Formats: sequence, C-alpha cells, structure tokens
Amino acid sequence: MSTINLMKKTAGIVLEKKKLTGVVARVGLVLDISGSMRSLYKDGTVQKVVERILAVASQFDDDGMLDVWVYDNEFTRLPSVTERDFENYVNREILFNDSIHKFGRNDEPPVMFDVMTKYLKEEPSSDPAFVVFINDGGCKSTIKKPVVSSSDKPLFWQFVGIGDSNFKVLENLDTMEGRFIDNANFFHVQNIDAMTDEELYDRLLNEFPDWIRDAKDKRVL
Repeated sequence: MSTINLMKKTAGIVLEKKKLTGVVARVGLVLDISGSMRSLYKDGTVQKVVERILAVASQFDDDGMLDVWVYDNEFTRLPSVTERDFENYVNREILFNDSIHKFGRNDEPPVMFDVMTKYLKEEPSSDPAFVVFINDGGCKSTIKKPVVSSSDKPLFWQFVGIGDSNFKVLENLDTMEGRFIDNANFFHVQNIDAMTDEELYDRLLNEFPDWIRDAKDKRVL
C-alpha cells in the first residue's frame, strides 16, 4: 500500500474508535509560516503534516479535499490539496511561490477570520468544518475574538503546538469565557514527526466527537 493509503487506513480506524464513522466534515489546515518554522518547511516536516491531515480529510469528506492556509503577519489561502496532487505540495505552492509572504512574525486572527469567511459565508454548509491549526508558539491572545465569535457556528478549531516555545494562550483555551459552546481544543507535541499516525489522529480527534454532540444539542448542527 502507498504511504497515503496506509495513513487513510489508520485514520479510518481512529474514526471508528471515536464513533466518527459516517460523519461528513470539511477539513481545513492552517500552517504557521513565521520565521521560527523555516527549518520545518525545509526538512519536509510540513509536507508530511499536509499528507497526514489529507488522510483525515479523505475519510471525512466525500471529495477528499483538504483546504490549506499559511500565515505569518500576512496570510494566503492556498489551492486545496487532494490525493492527486499532494506530492511536492509544500515546495510547489509555498516555498517556491514568491507571491506568498513567509518567515515573518505571527498574527493569527486575520487568517482565522478568513477561514470563517470561507466556511461560514462563501461556502455555507450543514456539514461542520474541522480546522487543524499548526502553530510553533507565541500565539496572540487576540485569537479570543474569532474563537468566541465562531462558537455558535458549525466550525471546530483544533490547535496543535509544535516545538518548545510559549503556548500559554493556547493552553488556556479550555477556560476561555464568552463562548456558546466549547469549540476549540489544543495539544502540544515536541516533535510531530516522532508521533505515530495513530497517536496523531487520536489526539487530533480527541474533542471533536464531544463538540459534535454539543453542537447538535444546541442546534448549531
């Protein structure tokens, strides 16, 4: 089996364990491209992340499409990636693309509002959006506004902190006040490459089933 098929099989097993089989969701991936992420783009780590999240998208979404954004102090909405064109995606669409602002400082809210624009305004749907948000530290406290304002919408934020920087803002997500329902989760991993696919998918999908249940109870879904 190809690597992507193996990852899809593992994702399917985890979905079954989490009782998410049959759930249809749109999947988005937001990638930090601030200066401290440079080495993870160059060594292939980010490409591997794209492939691993694509495997989840292929299980959740009929068209198997993964929507992708990158951000530093600016952001870019990239072409969606599929099983047909994932190879060399990061080099082709990001690193070798001179139109993309990269390796600056990080500013999360603008890209978060663009994610909301796509899923809630441009392409509204009864299917929820599951958004994986990769950050290597220093996330701004101003993320509270997009998180709170999307808490009564069919959109779930799954933040993943990588490396050994400061994740204080994300660590306090669970106690963030003012939300209609808890619509965000965070976990931290020192080295995402060292995680098995099963462990990664298990942690990515840890709170999503609870959110779906709450969202249905509160008529968000």
